[in-house]
Amino acid sequence: MAVHGDAEPWSLETASTTPLWIDRLEPPITPRAGVDGDLDVDVAIVGGGFSGLWTAYYLRQLEPSLRVAVLERHYCGFGASGRNGGWAVGELAGSVSDYAQRSSPTESRRLLRAAFDAVDEIGRVAAAEGIDCDYAKGGTIRLARTAPQAERQVADIAEARALGLTPDEIRLLDADEAAAQLNATDVRSGILLGPSAVVDPAKLARGLAAVAESAGAEIYEQSRARAIGGGAVQVGRSEVRAPLIVRATEAYTRDLRGLRRDILPVYSRMVATEPLPDELFDDIGLVNRPSFADDRRMVTYGQRTADNRIAFGATGVPYSFGSRIVPSAETHLGMHRRIWRVLVEMLPQLADARITHRWGGVLGIPRNWLPGVHFDPRTGQGVLGGYVGEGVAASNLAGRTMAELICERDTERTSLPWVGVTSRRWEPEPLRWLGVRVSRALLGVADDRELRSGKPDRLMSGIAKLLRGGH
Repeated sequence: MAVHGDAEPWSLETASTTPLWIDRLEPPITPRAGVDGDLDVDVAIVGGGFSGLWTAYYLRQLEPSLRVAVLERHYCGFGASGRNGGWAVGELAGSVSDYAQRSSPTESRRLLRAAFDAVDEIGRVAAAEGIDCDYAKGGTIRLARTAPQAERQVADIAEARALGLTPDEIRLLDADEAAAQLNATDVRSGILLGPSAVVDPAKLARGLAAVAESAGAEIYEQSRARAIGGGAVQVGRSEVRAPLIVRATEAYTRDLRGLRRDILPVYSRMVATEPLPDELFDDIGLVNRPSFADDRRMVTYGQRTADNRIAFGATGVPYSFGSRIVPSAETHLGMHRRIWRVLVEMLPQLADARITHRWGGVLGIPRNWLPGVHFDPRTGQGVLGGYVGEGVAASNLAGRTMAELICERDTERTSLPWVGVTSRRWEPEPLRWLGVRVSRALLGVADDRELRSGKPDRLMSGIAKLLRGGH
């Protein structure tokens, strides 16, 4: 549907391009001091996002004698951890069948339930440590708004039941039940995933950094790592030496010497409304603050914030040639207009709501599209991540697991089938640029054709999956 002639009733150009979550922090961020001179520690963690901070937190819990240093290029939470949609969802980007191929269906189900547990673990730590991050476990509502989407939802639930998942964990909603959760246009059905929460991600990242630091971890911000090797991290002219080094750099891996093709940095962008009146939510729904999306192939994601905003994101033109990370691409006005139109097409009740913030960031995709945790005790090198945009809860599980691997603890997590996952590198240019662009374009075509025809478009989506290399 067209809304106001496809033009917003106010100017998006006036919206702040600082991420909502960071803009609202009190007090505002003052970066910690950087590394000044050479340093010797037991564990050096490169990256001050969720993965690095959770690893540091659990290391200090398990082995308080370890000297742990977190090295962050800007400030903790600067990257995807402070810019995402705040979905702590009990899912991994890799499917259950992908991990089952590496292990067994039973082990893959165990990994999925560990992801469920990570959602609760974030809430437990936040409560225990006094991290005020607006945590609310309201589940995730995914709407089917076309006949093919509804068809896929029936198949998804059948697969969930075959895996042994309960209706409390995931269930199919009819059109009325789904619309009661989220009163969007053209609702045909919905899936409600129980193990899912929303957070203010910047509050969580900054709170976690403070808690890890209070527990004895050393955090050095304004400390850009340039290379890892030889038992040391090169930070400017300084050297941080450590027998154990963890790389938790996600999309920014491309800036480490020799690693440009290890992780693909792609963009996602968000907008946020002004605080909305309670009576508007009487119509919209989202009573328990579930995160929400619809089931188009081009990803959408949203949440009702603690102060009654709608924060909503979507993927767009996702990749810059040469794996470049270009700040101006994060605030592309045309893409933010497209996201606003998607939001208002879904929720026309928001047509006159002012957009106060628009921003973007980069997430990391490994070539096999499988998140993983890898630690080699022979070299002392650890890597975690590759979350493909679903990292808020997964990073908790990954960081906790990495700490247990380093401390040689045999737990229910250290044998999960994502432990030891590695991926081959992405193709050289221009092949990876062409592959990503063509794949994304075909997914968009598939969505459009399904919307027009009301029939599943398996050809286009199959070609796109082939181009991206499957999962």
